[in-house]
Amino acid sequence: MIPTGQESNVATWNSRGLRGSGLEDLINATNEYYRSHGLALVQKIPTPITPVRFDKDTRRITDAYFEKDSTVDYIGAVQGIPVCFDAKESKTDTFDLRNVHEHQFRFMKEFESQGGVSFLMLHFTMRNDLYYMRFRELEGYLERVKDGHPNNVKYMELEDDFFLKPKDGALVPYLIGIQKDLDQRA
Repeated sequence: MIPTGQESNVATWNSRGLRGSGLEDLINATNEYYRSHGLALVQKIPTPITPVRFDKDTRRITDAYFEKDSTVDYIGAVQGIPVCFDAKESKTDTFDLRNVHEHQFRFMKEFESQGGVSFLMLHFTMRNDLYYMRFRELEGYLERVKDGHPNNVKYMELEDDFFLKPKDGALVPYLIGIQKDLDQRA
């Protein structure tokens, strides 16, 4: 059984690449909480960029390009279980599956095939709801797109059991989602 359980000063780069930084700040705080309580060690994977221009006064990157496709936002271990996940936000009641890039999906699939747990952490910002989307659930939604279904998932389609609420100092209590995910696999 995985035990479940706030501050973060995350530097952000004002670009399309960090659109989900609000959710990422919450996850980073949760990761620190889990680490400090010995529950998990999960880290943000930096997106590889090449700076083009700097603001010399603030020492900030003002222009850059992505070097290559990144994998997922987070990777680590939870009580000996390898985990990886990506953070996604939606301003509406629909999650656009095109926000999951092919290289991310492939990485998550390969991670699962090696015995790891892959998932998406979705934040429906209008409702302020968090949803743990299991990899096999994501895979099912992507499969139905091949059959002509729209390239999205509606909020109403999601399983009630995988909506998460902050708990015990964890702002994004994904350990609860992982435990439910593992219980369904058993």
